[in-house]
Amino acid sequence: MKRKTFLKLSYAMATAPLFSPLTGWDQPEKLRNWAGNVEYSTSNVFYPKSVPEVLQLIKKCSHLRTLGTRHCFNRIADSKFNLVSTRDLNQVVLLDEKNHTVTVEGGIKYGELCPWLDKKGFALANLASLPHISVAGSCATATHGSGMGNGNLPSAVRALELVTAGGDIVQLSKDKDGENFLGAVVGLGALGLVTKVTLAIEPAYQMRQNVYEKLPVAQLRENFEKIMSAAYSVSLFTDWASDEVNEVWIKSRVDGGIDFNKRPDIFGATSATRNMHPIAALSAENCTPQMGVPGPWYERLPHFKMGFTPSSGKELQAEYFVPRHNAVEAFMAVARLGKQISPHLLISEIRAIAKDQFWMSPCRNQDSVTIHFTWKPEWDAVSKLLPVIENELASFTVRPHWGKLFSIPPKILESRYEKLADFKKLVALYDPHGKFRNDFLDLNIYS
Repeated sequence: MKRKTFLKLSYAMATAPLFSPLTGWDQPEKLRNWAGNVEYSTSNVFYPKSVPEVLQLIKKCSHLRTLGTRHCFNRIADSKFNLVSTRDLNQVVLLDEKNHTVTVEGGIKYGELCPWLDKKGFALANLASLPHISVAGSCATATHGSGMGNGNLPSAVRALELVTAGGDIVQLSKDKDGENFLGAVVGLGALGLVTKVTLAIEPAYQMRQNVYEKLPVAQLRENFEKIMSAAYSVSLFTDWASDEVNEVWIKSRVDGGIDFNKRPDIFGATSATRNMHPIAALSAENCTPQMGVPGPWYERLPHFKMGFTPSSGKELQAEYFVPRHNAVEAFMAVARLGKQISPHLLISEIRAIAKDQFWMSPCRNQDSVTIHFTWKPEWDAVSKLLPVIENELASFTVRPHWGKLFSIPPKILESRYEKLADFKKLVALYDPHGKFRNDFLDLNIYS
């Protein structure tokens, strides 16, 4: 299958732009997301370098969407009219050592922020598997890492600044804005363009990463909580093709916990003798260092290095959140579909995330476990498998990752987000005429 046919969703393409790009600004040809499965619906892509330029654009556009690092696999960031990229809004604004926060522009990538932060002696509590993604975009879609005690990336947000549809600059903070803050952080790009984010930080720390192979599924059934809480961050990788989990990635802090260099096996899985890629057939060159070698937190928490193509590159992704107390049942439900899934799969990852209170977060009020699918670029097959998987997980009130592929009907989504009505009221406050609306939001939030 050619790349252009990876993903065909039922959204109408733009027939004409709303207005011509501002003179002298970038006007690239139609963009794709990083994996190539989504071609954005307009060539009107703008790259402001300052808040005044953002204001100018928002006032001129009647419809637009914010584009981050293009890591979403669906059309949540798409527009038929205008796209405003945060690519050049990528600076550190303020390091507040006294209050343990750092304020950054929304478009900065974690891979850009983290080395700078480490040099200043500070760290973030959690990171996603990819450092290539932007801070504002990651928080807007509730992207996450792993760890029984670790919240998702929005959990670090203490304040944010956004430009609303009317061109107003609004600042919201955890301390002063209560419920509106909780509604805005995982905002799905619906409230405005996020120009600044303030994150909680802590003293820098060192970590080790150890990988174990061939964990018996029987051990997972009996000891799931112990396995997932064995270290600061734990990820399981499986292809659903056997009664073994392919790999267990253990990320432990040097300043506490178990030294896994002294553990040749855990729960029946044996220590890897070489650096591993989550997809075992691929080279580990683009993966962060393993074999228990200590290193900075930002070089161990992600799975992949900043300077390399993450994962496999050409792929599709889907991910589902279930309550942690249902994790084993949900795992076994998917495992029963192994023969259907495996031929079209590159790898699956199982992670744990602590609960939060953000209105549109899949982890709202529930400690969660995610079942992630990295698919081969075979959309015809994947599009048929997604509803099958979702049906198997339906009894666990499954919620999808907002930036990945899913087919859960809007009515069911509505029933699983009890604050959805409040979220729509908040969106109406900042964007009363739907300037930031698009087909994705119309379908999944307003349908």
